[in-house]
Amino acid sequence: MIQSEIPVDRLWRSIRREAETAATRDPVFGAALSSAILDHPDFAHALACQIGARLGKTPTDRARFAQLARDAFAASPDLLDAASRDLQIIAVHDPAKTTLLPPLLNFKGYVALQAFRVSNWLWRQGRNDLALLMQSLSSDQLQVSIHPSASIGSSVFFDHATGIIVCAFAVIGDEVTILQNVTIGRKTSEPDRAPKIGRGVYLGGGSTIIGNVSIGDFAKIGAGAVVEHDVPPGCTAIGVPARLTNCPEQVSA
Repeated sequence: MIQSEIPVDRLWRSIRREAETAATRDPVFGAALSSAILDHPDFAHALACQIGARLGKTPTDRARFAQLARDAFAASPDLLDAASRDLQIIAVHDPAKTTLLPPLLNFKGYVALQAFRVSNWLWRQGRNDLALLMQSLSSDQLQVSIHPSASIGSSVFFDHATGIIVCAFAVIGDEVTILQNVTIGRKTSEPDRAPKIGRGVYLGGGSTIIGNVSIGDFAKIGAGAVVEHDVPPGCTAIGVPARLTNCPEQVSA
C-alpha cells in the first residue's frame, strides 16, 4: 500500500494548492488551470471534467460525459477513493513525478482508467450500451481499450498508456503497473477463462497475457513476453513463449 495515502478531501486541497502556485508562476498556463481545476468545487467535478474533455468530440458530448461521470461519483463514492489512490501511486512509481497536478492533467492513462471505472459502474447498473460506448471512445481517443466487465483494483498505474487492451471479465488486482502495448486477452468467450492478475504485478511493455492464466502477486512479466501458463507469485516471466526466472526458492523447481 501507499505509505502516505491521503483521503480525497486532502488530495483535492493539495491539487488546488499546486494549481494556484502554477497559475501564479505561469499566467498563460493559469488560464487553462481555471477551467480544469480552480473553477471546480471538488475532486469529483474536476476529474469528471477531465473525463469529458478527453472522451467528448464536441462541446455537447464533453458536457454529457462529464455529467455522467459526476453522476457515477455521486452514486458510488468508492470510485473517487480508487481514483485518489490511482493518482497518488503515480508519484510512487514514476520518478519524474512527485506532484499530483501534472498526471491529473496530462497522463491519458490515468484518465482512461477513471473512464473505465465509470463504464464499469454503468455495466453493473445494466447500462451496457453506454458502457461499451465509453470503451469505444477511450480506445479511439486515448488508445486504451478496457472492456467494462473487467475488474480492476486500486493504486493501478498505466505508464505511457498507449495500446493497452484488457478483455472482458479480466481481473486485475491492486498496485499493478502496466506499460504500453500490453494485451490481456481471452482464448474463449467463457467469463471464467480470462486472465487474473494478482496484486503488485508488473507487466512490461509489449507483453501479452492470454487465456485462463493466473499471474501471482508481485510477479513480473518482461517486455514482449507471451504468457499462456500460470506465473507463480514473485516469479519473473520472460520470452516467447514465456519461461520462468528469478522465482522464490520454494517455487523455483
